[in-house]
Amino acid sequence: MFRITKEFHFSASHQLTHLPDDHQCARLHGHNYIVVVELAGEALNSDGFVRDYHELKVLKTYIDDEFDHRHLNDVMGTSMSTAENLARHFYDWCKQRFPETSAVKVSETPKTWAEYRP
Repeated sequence: MFRITKEFHFSASHQLTHLPDDHQCARLHGHNYIVVVELAGEALNSDGFVRDYHELKVLKTYIDDEFDHRHLNDVMGTSMSTAENLARHFYDWCKQRFPETSAVKVSETPKTWAEYRP
């Protein structure tokens, strides 16, 4: 199995309003997010790639246009704008465009990661 990954960055705010008032994430705050998309395939295409990294530019455009410097509660239409839900969102978005998508990881801080892998 061949696996490739590509990393994307954006900054955004969110607020987990379903949490108790004394929980730090219930307050409006922001993160510098990192999104890592993983694609996998048993065989390579005629160019020797799982998929050409250049084709993933549409994900960068989507992230820049819809997520960067936005309030995630508004973008996602929910107060459950957790890293876990972001990972699932980006996985679903990528899977529709890149069938080789096998997982997406999202980091909110240098020490935390959430991953969605069916």
